[in-house]
Amino acid sequence: MDKISRYRRIIKNLLLKHAAYTADDREIEDVPVFDEKTDNYILSSLGWHSNNRRQHGYPIHIRIKNNKVWIEWDGTDQEIVQQLIDAGIPENDIVLGFEQPQEYLKAA
Repeated sequence: MDKISRYRRIIKNLLLKHAAYTADDREIEDVPVFDEKTDNYILSSLGWHSNNRRQHGYPIHIRIKNNKVWIEWDGTDQEIVQQLIDAGIPENDIVLGFEQPQEYLKAA
């Protein structure tokens, strides 16, 4: 299995695992969304809270770009990066897309 196929499998398994967690509010459903054409992998959180407030968000967004795994958003407390490393993705192939790159910090 090539590297990208392996990364896709690892990411999908991770999101499926997170979608299986039981939320405190049972009216909220976590739905994994996989798009291999653009290599975007999202965990979508949908439903209604018991106080009639709508939930629609994306606690996790991971994509594969330039042969690396980009964590575009991690709104969890689950240490997604460590879970990816533990599953076999090398740390040097993981990019924290939600952190501002150094070249942008220097220009400010």
